Amino acid sequence: MALAPKRFKAAVESGAQEKSSADPLSAFLAWCGRAGVELNPKVRLSREGAVAGYGMLAAEELQAGEVLFTIPRTALLSQHTTSIHAVLQEAQESLQSQSGWVPLLLALLHEYTASSSHWQPYFSLWQDFRSLDHPMFWPQEERTRLLQGTGIPEAVDKDLANIQLEYNSIILPFMETHPDIFDPKLHTLELYKELVAFVMAYSFQEPLEEEEEDEKGPNPPMMVPVADILNHVANHNANLEYSPHCLRMVTTQPVRKGQEIFNTYGQMANWQLLHMYGFAEPYPGNSHDTADIQMVTLRRAALQRAKSEAQQQLVSEQWDFLCQLEMVGEEGAFVLGWDEVLTEEELSMTLKVLCMSEEEFKEYKEQDGWEDDSDEEENSTLSNEALSRLKTPCKKLLYDSVLLTLESYGADLKAEQDLLNDKEAYEKLSRREQQALHVRYGQKRILHQLLELVQ
Repeated sequence: MALAPKRFKAAVESGAQEKSSADPLSAFLAWCGRAGVELNPKVRLSREGAVAGYGMLAAEELQAGEVLFTIPRTALLSQHTTSIHAVLQEAQESLQSQSGWVPLLLALLHEYTASSSHWQPYFSLWQDFRSLDHPMFWPQEERTRLLQGTGIPEAVDKDLANIQLEYNSIILPFMETHPDIFDPKLHTLELYKELVAFVMAYSFQEPLEEEEEDEKGPNPPMMVPVADILNHVANHNANLEYSPHCLRMVTTQPVRKGQEIFNTYGQMANWQLLHMYGFAEPYPGNSHDTADIQMVTLRRAALQRAKSEAQQQLVSEQWDFLCQLEMVGEEGAFVLGWDEVLTEEELSMTLKVLCMSEEEFKEYKEQDGWEDDSDEEENSTLSNEALSRLKTPCKKLLYDSVLLTLESYGADLKAEQDLLNDKEAYEKLSRREQQALHVRYGQKRILHQLLELVQ
């Protein structure tokens, strides 16, 4: 491990020569020093040189395994560290929700609007959450026009419905019972929605220990100052490590002087990045990008090729059978990566069953055939090579499903490729148009790759 990190004092002193005390970054760095955060003097926080907003850059060359900063757990902002933690703890049963985010959001509503809050220097970096440009803030017409087919409009509709439900059924009643802390005229639905986007974009969830994974749900989100300043790329060069008393950001590879230091938000497709964080990685940067084929699209393709009423009836029975096995569902999707199908078991079984003749299907059910597929399951990885070796009926069904999926987008691949290649035309696009283009183009490239594999 390289050079031990020093206190934030050095970072404040080096930056304060050029910055006034009113500068949000200087105030934040001073707060970090008081909160016990330790920063490696070989890194700096800055807007200049970062891909978006603030970022962390290497002031000197860094080796793999260097600690970039250490943050004590007392400096994290969560439902346990907020000044109203006792009130939240007392009401924890009534604050249960589908998202699990309500206690943190109540903490943020309070701390963000309380002038005396310990966290004000932290919030000063985000003086206006309206700068968050998640699709949930886009007009519905724009969201539909730019993101049709990507899965984002449907995800946003669910988010907005859940936010409204949580606010009306949990947040408002809680605020009414604590008028000394909350005021619905100040702590509005609009501010709540902005804080949901803030949690989406900047919070962290501590991974569960392996032995805990089956026993409890995911840990609640928390805000991690400094860590949330690092931007994301799939090919990142730093990683956040958790220990009982503190969190550390550690380099995973050497970093050159002047280079930006990137964390990872996980293996996220571009549609997930835009939905949750408000940005997408330009093609071909995101090696974790995916495209979806809705499960019901495969059923639709199978019904389209059924030439008689009896064959359509068979497809319906096969689909019901797959539903009973919990292989498919009305809202589910088969997920395709660049190199393989990520939902391989579900897609393998669905293709197999939907391509059976009536006799084969009857025999399969009678023999409880799905329980005797252990040899097949061992070899069920649907890599690109395996997809190209599928039986002809399976290939045809998959091919037709891809064509139906491509129809759900507004423009074709060629038009979007031309737009990406025309630098002048691309730069005339709004930021939202550019981000949406990267999402659509990556998905269509994966779908077209699949077409080539199964034709």
